[in-house]
Amino acid sequence: MQRNWYELRLPPPVIDGLCALVMWALARALPQAQLWPQGQLWATVAALVLAALGGALALAGLAHFARARTTFNPLAPQHTRALVTSGVYRITRNPMYLGMLLVLAGWALWLGNAASWLGLPLSVALLTWLQILPEERFLRARFGAAFDDYLRRTRRWL
Repeated sequence: MQRNWYELRLPPPVIDGLCALVMWALARALPQAQLWPQGQLWATVAALVLAALGGALALAGLAHFARARTTFNPLAPQHTRALVTSGVYRITRNPMYLGMLLVLAGWALWLGNAASWLGLPLSVALLTWLQILPEERFLRARFGAAFDDYLRRTRRWL
């Protein structure tokens, strides 16, 4: 199966790390977009809760992959041995990416700057384009009708 040169090249945590840097840079470049002072206790607590939920969701996705004895290397979908559709994969097809998005949402809360929230749609767009769509093409080729049925039952993000 052929892929475009830009697909499956950057690990998703690197993509989200770059988005986090963009969020920080936007917050610094646009101080007039500050919604509340950084370090507010409520914002810090909410950010930590979101990050913890995101981490738990991502780890749950990894645990299901481990139980199914399939790869969780996002750069090598050709090593996939099983289509995982149970547990958190009944709710979202991408719990690991959704978990990382929740961590970014926590980061945006902590930064307290309206401009930093632009990193979330950036992350969704980049992960969808560079990672999820190529993964879906591969899974469709590997699992056929079973994957198509899964697509009909379960949303990509939420």
